[in-house]
Amino acid sequence: MKDEISINDFAKVDIRIGTVLAAERVPETDKLIKCMIDFGEETPRTIVSGIAHLREPEHLVGKQLPYIVNLAPRTIKGVESNGMLLAVGEGDAFALLHPDIAVPSGTAGK
Repeated sequence: MKDEISINDFAKVDIRIGTVLAAERVPETDKLIKCMIDFGEETPRTIVSGIAHLREPEHLVGKQLPYIVNLAPRTIKGVESNGMLLAVGEGDAFALLHPDIAVPSGTAGK
């Protein structure tokens, strides 16, 4: 377990459901996938996730997944990533989280 945080710390995290519009491997990497994500904004966001060794990019397209959207942008292998995918697992025991019903892109966590 990680260190305990306060509810105020948790309240700073903006978690939203995004719909994967496109996904492709990041060239010259084994683990990275670059996804274009619809959060109901005017322009889709690019988010890089280290899951290519566990999922094929084409299987992500159309999925609704939770992302942290208020992280500072980070450049990973030359690609600017504007958020972070939330998933669970360790090693090959890995699962994507998703809503049990379709929701509008950009729906916030509560």
